[in-house]
Amino acid sequence: MRSIIIGLIGILPFVVSPASAAEPASEEANKKAVLEFYDAALNRKDFDAAAKYFGPHYIQHNPTAPDGIEGFKTFLGFLKEKFPDSRSEIKRVFADGDYVILHVHSVREKGTRGRAIVDIFRLENGKIVEHWDVIQEVPEKAANTNGMF
Repeated sequence: MRSIIIGLIGILPFVVSPASAAEPASEEANKKAVLEFYDAALNRKDFDAAAKYFGPHYIQHNPTAPDGIEGFKTFLGFLKEKFPDSRSEIKRVFADGDYVILHVHSVREKGTRGRAIVDIFRLENGKIVEHWDVIQEVPEKAANTNGMF
């Protein structure tokens, strides 16, 4: 029994989680897909250009945005109407297997400080199927001098 335990301990360093087992090339492809989607959707507000990056379904976790691909189309219509000049600048992008995480500076109206956003996308077969986000207003004054970006 002791030799089995020692043998199992010996192989533990070689066990890899499914997320970290992803090929670097597929992670790069996932990043590229999300970056192109984000520009088409959030900056150009072009649903047709963005829609090609969706998988067969789209699960939305933001409680203020409607679910599904049609819900995302509705959200883009809202942006186009209410904030036609809004821009999102991606500051950082990370990939971990089928997940792509963006750190974004979003400005809906020119001359405002905007918002810091962390977007998390899950992809299946290189297509976006799920989204979460966390949004924080950029304050006028911060308790430190580190900045949000």
